[in-house]
Amino acid sequence: MGESHRSHQPASEQQLAAVYDAFHTARASTTLVAQLYAEAMGDAYPHELEASSSCDWPLLGTLISRLRLRPGQRLIDLGCGTGGAGLWLSRALSVHLIGIDISPTAIALATRRTPAFVPPGQATFRVATIEATGLSDAQADGIVCIDALGFARDRISALREMRRVLRPGGRAVLTSGGRHTNPVAPPWSHRAAAAGLELESEEERPDEPAMWHRLYQLWTGHEADLRRHLGDQQAESMLTEARTHARALGNRRSVTVTLRRPSIEDAPSSATARQSRSGA
Repeated sequence: MGESHRSHQPASEQQLAAVYDAFHTARASTTLVAQLYAEAMGDAYPHELEASSSCDWPLLGTLISRLRLRPGQRLIDLGCGTGGAGLWLSRALSVHLIGIDISPTAIALATRRTPAFVPPGQATFRVATIEATGLSDAQADGIVCIDALGFARDRISALREMRRVLRPGGRAVLTSGGRHTNPVAPPWSHRAAAAGLELESEEERPDEPAMWHRLYQLWTGHEADLRRHLGDQQAESMLTEARTHARALGNRRSVTVTLRRPSIEDAPSSATARQSRSGA
């Protein structure tokens, strides 16, 4: 499936997929990276997930409470990586899962992990992008997107794809980073409206910047170990990230955003809409 999809990918997507393939291949070969995440997060680290993201126990609790899914419904995990968070939610909520990621290697690793979390048929994974999932309209009862939206080429297009895939009344819960001062991106209420979604909540994650600070310090402090376990190319990528992003963490604002596709009954009637347009 991965090779077939890749043959239809634009060259830029193929290059990005190759970058993430190398990333996941290297990290799958060692437990060192997971150990450093665990040390940075402390008892907030959900060990079973082995996630290379900011996903911690508080975030998992927020995802459950904001999604409001019922057993048997369908959850989409966009930018799922190796599948840990989506699989955990699928098991915890008894929902069907579809994981989407640009990396065939990540999808293969997620598929391999599935039996440890859920019965056969409850979770599937496919190679695609956040902006073009290949899923049917109104297929999802809920969506999660953890630390992945920022890597989309066009974030509004990605949000519009979430709206298309969500059923009316369904929710997308995603993590997002920004700045406390001189924000570059427009407010989330504007971004939601541009995609035809409603902003239901925007919750601060006050401990997230400090976690990244601790993690980046651990990466730089374990440079020799990272180079030995991951190879120079992957280690240098991590160290460059640490050096580049650590300086901006003092101004970082991290949030969990819940977006809702309006229900059919939420939409104004045609008569009301006509009155609004006429100024009546």
